[in-house]
Amino acid sequence: MRITVPQKLTDLAQKAPFPLYLVGGAVRDALAQLPCSQDWDICAPCDAETFSRLAGENGFTVNGTYKNTGTVNLSDGEHKFEFTSFRTDVYRRGEHTPEKIVFTDDIETDARRRDFKCNAVYYDLKNECVVDPLGGVTDIENKCISTTRPADEVFSEDGLRLMRLARLAAQLGFTPDLECIFGAKFNAACIAKISQERIFAELQLILHADEKYDRQYAHYEGLKLLEGTDVLNYILPELAAGKGMPQRKDFHDHDVLEHAFRACKYADTRIRLSALLHDAGKPAVYAETGKYHGHDVVGERIVRRILERLKAPKNTVETAAKLTLLHMYDLDGKTRESKIRAFIVKNYDVYPLLLLLKQADYSGCKDDLNVCPTILKWNKIFAGMQKENVPFTLRQLAVRGDSLQFVPAVLRAKILKDLLLYCAYDGSRNRADILLREAERLAQEYERGGKA
Repeated sequence: MRITVPQKLTDLAQKAPFPLYLVGGAVRDALAQLPCSQDWDICAPCDAETFSRLAGENGFTVNGTYKNTGTVNLSDGEHKFEFTSFRTDVYRRGEHTPEKIVFTDDIETDARRRDFKCNAVYYDLKNECVVDPLGGVTDIENKCISTTRPADEVFSEDGLRLMRLARLAAQLGFTPDLECIFGAKFNAACIAKISQERIFAELQLILHADEKYDRQYAHYEGLKLLEGTDVLNYILPELAAGKGMPQRKDFHDHDVLEHAFRACKYADTRIRLSALLHDAGKPAVYAETGKYHGHDVVGERIVRRILERLKAPKNTVETAAKLTLLHMYDLDGKTRESKIRAFIVKNYDVYPLLLLLKQADYSGCKDDLNVCPTILKWNKIFAGMQKENVPFTLRQLAVRGDSLQFVPAVLRAKILKDLLLYCAYDGSRNRADILLREAERLAQEYERGGKA
């Protein structure tokens, strides 16, 4: 089998006085007839300095040479490559970074240091042939994931492999063998040795696993594998606590945890994380009261705590927390239109995302992909507001802060927000003369202490 690789890499392999191999995702994906991976990992029985010098002499830009790990980062101007010398690694239990590295000339030894056999298939760039020291080709053909050594050993070395297993299985549609599953389950606690930033990065990749190779609901499969190997208990214990927790049968077909998974399963890519966490308050509230009332308020705090622990970006934290707080609004569809109008304006910054979460939440209850009734109602109201030219942001308001010179400076921002809500009920109010009169009235009320 011939794998298409960048021409400069082929030319480099021909000039190298040692065999140069492509390994990992690019080889696996080519053999699985998946879209070409852009993970260009190369290796050879050669030290980093020798390879770095050869690459530089043949037109590559060397961006970093790391003698201790045998790693070279380089580019041909169009593609990025990572070279690693043949080696074997020694780990402290669970830690992602090896404690000791020993270099070797043996390809099978190099293959055994890797995680899964499907990632330990090599492509000889000079001779254009596949080299398969551990039987990884068979795993790829069978869409199977097995470890390069006893699974207990592989997962005990590096806790990040626990999440990589879920991600790769989901992205590829491969099934881990039983030894792999039990090895991961037995070593699930090793994920505690991995930094929160890395855990969050892998979680995000799992939540978007369907996008890698266009596999519908792949992200759901990844989450179920995290649950099945007990890894979820360690990375998201607040969520895992919902397993087996019953819900009203007239609204839900699933327990609290499975509902969170199903909501994420059907969620738009923009709100997958929020969909997964939107009911994170339920286990805590249920444990205290035996009911779920108020789980949105409690959930807002829990989601914030979870994402801050995972070192998520601040905007991600704020958005997910706010969506959690708002997701129950008008659940029964009985809220008056005037209140819905005000609600839309007040929360316009997340309103499109809230609609997506509402839909995911609805679909996750009974696997119903029809449009959520609340969304139908809100869309009708929103369309009416647009027809009236209701301003949704201060920028769309017919007056600015500098128009309110008669208002004390400390009150201007507050009054502008009040004017925005004033227009929410009737778009025809968004005229400078009307708004200035209303601003004057509001200012007088504030000064009299009528409004705090």
